[in-house]
Amino acid sequence: MRIIAEIPHAEFKVSILNMNNKFIIKIEQGALEQIYKIPDMDLTDGVNSVFEILDEEFYKTVGARFIDMRKDFKDAYHRYNY
Repeated sequence: MRIIAEIPHAEFKVSILNMNNKFIIKIEQGALEQIYKIPDMDLTDGVNSVFEILDEEFYKTVGARFIDMRKDFKDAYHRYNY
């Protein structure tokens, strides 16, 4: 697995990796991460297509998903701890 790019973002750490003919989009926030895999043959312009996919609308849904993930984990942890 090799890192192709890191995209600056105010809320997340965004890394683009390449492995086994796939682009892997790894988005991290604290202890949580989301990973998306796209076969490189599905993209017309290689990694440039990945940059186009990562628009503000996508980042909004990623942020909302992190909020849900954090809540789900916190709830599960409290059930375990009590």
